[in-house]
Amino acid sequence: MNLIARYVLREVAMSAGFVFAGLILLFSFFDLAGELDSIGRADYGFAQAALYVLLNVPGHVYEIVPIAALIGALFALSRLVMNSEFAVMLASGISNWRVAMLLALAGIGFALIALMVGELISPWSEQAAKRLKLRATESVVAQSFRSGLWVKDGNAFINAREVLPDTSLRELKVYEFDRDWELARIMTAENGTWEGKNKWKLGNVSDTAFSKDGSIAVQRQNVLEWESVLSPDILSVLLVSPEQMSTPGLVNYIRHLRENKQKTTRYEVALWSKMFYPLAIPVIMLLALPFAFHSPRSGGIALKVFLGILAGLAFHLSNRLFSHVGLLNDWPPFLAASAPSLIFLAAALLVLKRLERR
Repeated sequence: MNLIARYVLREVAMSAGFVFAGLILLFSFFDLAGELDSIGRADYGFAQAALYVLLNVPGHVYEIVPIAALIGALFALSRLVMNSEFAVMLASGISNWRVAMLLALAGIGFALIALMVGELISPWSEQAAKRLKLRATESVVAQSFRSGLWVKDGNAFINAREVLPDTSLRELKVYEFDRDWELARIMTAENGTWEGKNKWKLGNVSDTAFSKDGSIAVQRQNVLEWESVLSPDILSVLLVSPEQMSTPGLVNYIRHLRENKQKTTRYEVALWSKMFYPLAIPVIMLLALPFAFHSPRSGGIALKVFLGILAGLAFHLSNRLFSHVGLLNDWPPFLAASAPSLIFLAAALLVLKRLERR
């Protein structure tokens, strides 16, 4: 890598770093302001709120990587243009496509950051933040219905009235059906704790079995070991949105839904989006070159930078829009996740070709 390439990459990285810091501070301030109403509930004080906001930072980092990278590239290139350094680079034989390759290379670096944060840090920190707040406010995990959480496990339907932050269960009911879908068993338990290897330890259990001849047998036990596909990994889906889950977590939950013949579209869209999201960052970095390509004497630099920022926001919003529209219209998950990246890639290449013809 020659001196000019290292210089451009360093300028882009420094500018993007400043943008990252500013956006993270802004998002954290708004998060902390949003938690003020919750301060004072049970044991949830200012220290817990500050820790909750801190744990949400990796999630914000993952979301703003493309925007921060684009704005950083815009500012870096604009500074090079203002100092006539960009003109010297072009006069020395460096083409627009070479600069575009440098921006794409910088984008790959930011993509690796997004991939590491999105897969290793953000899923854990988001769950830790939710558990922290739920424990401190003495709340329970959000429930799907008034009756609690419902999960299908083969021919059984599992209902938990409450799911606590440590993934333990309260007021558990299990309805088992035979092959003809006739009710064969109802089991209730006051509580359940995870023991590992697909096993739960249930307390104060009442087990009612229904036979074909109409007889009913009831058994009561203080402690019962219960085996089920239900696990803390599946319950953790309640704590974070599909977009914040790790790729292995999404794959496992999609497999669970398919095995129980349930709809998987939302989680498949989230899975494909996580695959395309890092790849889209080098694409959006290419948009910086057309917006920053101007003469320092022509003016309008602020306007062009502002338009570039709007392009970054449009990319971010289009990802959300296509995901939701794809769910509503039952589009193929691959199409809903890849469409924004393909559209912006075509736009960037088109503008670069126009610049090359000048």
